[in-house]
Amino acid sequence: MDILVIGGNRYFGKRLIALLRESGHHITVLNRGSSTAPAGIEQIIADRNDESSLESALAGRTFDVVVDQVCYTPRQAEIALRVFGPRTGRYVMTSTVEVYEYEDSPVPVTESALDLETVHVDTSLPWDDPDFLDTHYGEGKRQAEAVFATGSPFAWTSVRVAHVLGGTDDFTGRLDHYARRVRTGEPIAVPVVNHPATYIYVEEIASFLAWTVASHFTGPVNAHSHGPLTTTDICTAIEQLTGGRATFHPVEVGEVSPFSFTRSYGMDNSRATSLGYSFTHSAEWLARAVAETVGGGGTGGGTGWDAAGDTVGSAAGDAVGSTAGTGFGSAAGDAAGAVL
Repeated sequence: MDILVIGGNRYFGKRLIALLRESGHHITVLNRGSSTAPAGIEQIIADRNDESSLESALAGRTFDVVVDQVCYTPRQAEIALRVFGPRTGRYVMTSTVEVYEYEDSPVPVTESALDLETVHVDTSLPWDDPDFLDTHYGEGKRQAEAVFATGSPFAWTSVRVAHVLGGTDDFTGRLDHYARRVRTGEPIAVPVVNHPATYIYVEEIASFLAWTVASHFTGPVNAHSHGPLTTTDICTAIEQLTGGRATFHPVEVGEVSPFSFTRSYGMDNSRATSLGYSFTHSAEWLARAVAETVGGGGTGGGTGWDAAGDTVGSAAGDAVGSTAGTGFGSAAGDAAGAVL
């Protein structure tokens, strides 16, 4: 197949490109040119926020599938509808668990928990403001999905990616947040009631996206490994690797560590499994994922990025969230966005 990947030049995006190429597909990468495509991969340079730029860069081109790794706003989704409507038959949008940021469920959350027909789309909001986008990451993804759901000229699906772990190239800084504290004994802030969450290994999400590209189902689909993880589970794996010890400090108000959650919004992956995908269990890869990132030279810098897919600014190295929120669901910290 002829496949266009928008963004995708690092973290699980680059793994996806490698898998698609290994499967014999012709891959073209579209980005703003801040990084080069892998050897042998065609590159188109254009600003996805500039509709005329996209139209010019894609003149005369069509694709079997478009994989959009960096669609963060309803504006970008509307441009994508117009530009790619006549150019592709299938559109795969990488979305995020953070579309469920308003959920607090005693049972795993299914795709139907978010009724996209009821989502209010507001393109007048300051989506081009990096700070606004960072603090409205889940809302931007939710509205982008709603745009596709209300009338796409192509078959579309959104992959709602769980929190991603693993890789020496995990640049979010979240595991390093814990590793530094486990090594030094510094207290780790967690909510008084700290809920487990759903996760997926970096290699597995790349595999799932490649499988999605070759599939024909439409609509949203949750993607995560079996076996939710708690903050304690993650810190135990770090303890075993480093020899340190985690000390938790429950807080009722204020900042908490990145993988701690005041709400229960872990996902249900039944739809994906019913469609034929077989997920691993987190117990199979957690130790390996931690060793790769914490023991394998993960950058831990917490780099932020803009909606066009080029890195900008800096997010706090000690990735933290608010007890009133989701723990760490901004564009600067959610690994679903770490695909540039």
